[in-house]
Amino acid sequence: MVIYSASAMIFYCIALVLVTSRLFHADGPNRPVVAAVAAVAVVFHALALYQAFYTPYGQNFSLTNVISLVNWIIACCFTLLMFRLKVIVVVPVVYACSILSVALLWLVPPKFILHFENHPEVLVHVVLSLMAYSALMIAALYAIQLALIQKRLKNKQLVFSPSMPPLLTVEKQLYHLVIIGVALLSLSLATGFIFLEDMFGEGKGHKAILSIVAWAVYVAMLWQHYRVGCKIRTAVIYTLTGAVLLSLAYFGARIVKELIIG
Repeated sequence: MVIYSASAMIFYCIALVLVTSRLFHADGPNRPVVAAVAAVAVVFHALALYQAFYTPYGQNFSLTNVISLVNWIIACCFTLLMFRLKVIVVVPVVYACSILSVALLWLVPPKFILHFENHPEVLVHVVLSLMAYSALMIAALYAIQLALIQKRLKNKQLVFSPSMPPLLTVEKQLYHLVIIGVALLSLSLATGFIFLEDMFGEGKGHKAILSIVAWAVYVAMLWQHYRVGCKIRTAVIYTLTGAVLLSLAYFGARIVKELIIG
C-alpha cells in the first residue's frame, strides 16, 4: 500500500500545482493535462483504498479509510467532470484534501472490521450513506465557491477568466447537487430504519438524530428556494450547516473513539 499511497500523493501534488499555478490566468489551467495527471492519482488512490479496505479478517471501515474513500469519490467526480463544469476554483481544495486523506490512510491505520458478505443489506445502507455524504460535501464546496464569487462581485474584485464560472451557473449546480444529495440521504435513512435493528442504539443514536436534522435543513433549503426564493447567503448557510451536521453524525463519535481515546 505504501507504493500506491506515495504515488497517489505525488500525482495529486502535481495536479494541485498545475491548477494553482494558472488558477486565475486568462486561459485558465490546462485542463487535459490536469485531468490526465489527476486520473493517475485517482487510480493509485483507488488501489491504496482497495488494499486498506480488504483484509483477511473482513472489510476495514476505519475512520481514516472512510474519510479517504469520501475524498476519493469527490476527487474522481471532479476529475471526470473537468471538461464539462467550470469548477476549477474549488479543484485545489479537492486535491489538497485528497493528499491529506491518502496520508491519513497510510500513516494512521486503525481497524474497524465489518463483514458485509454476511449482511449485504447493511452494505446497501453504507454505500448510500457514503454517496449522499460525498454529494453534499461537493455541494458544500460549491457553496463556498458561490460565497467567494458573490463577495468578489460586491467588492468589484472579480477577475473574469475561464476558471471563474458565472454566479447563476454555480447557484444552479448547487441546488442540483443538494437535490441529488437529499435523495440519496433519504434512501440512506430509509434503509437504515428498515435494515438496522439498533438505529437508535447505544453509541449510534446521535448519528441518526444528526442525520435527520441535517436532512431537515436541506429540505427546508429546497422548500424555501422553490416556494419563496432563497438568497445566495441563506443558501450557503443552509448548505454549510447541513454539511457540518452530517460530518458530526458520520465522524464525530468515531474521531473521539479511534483517534483520541484509542
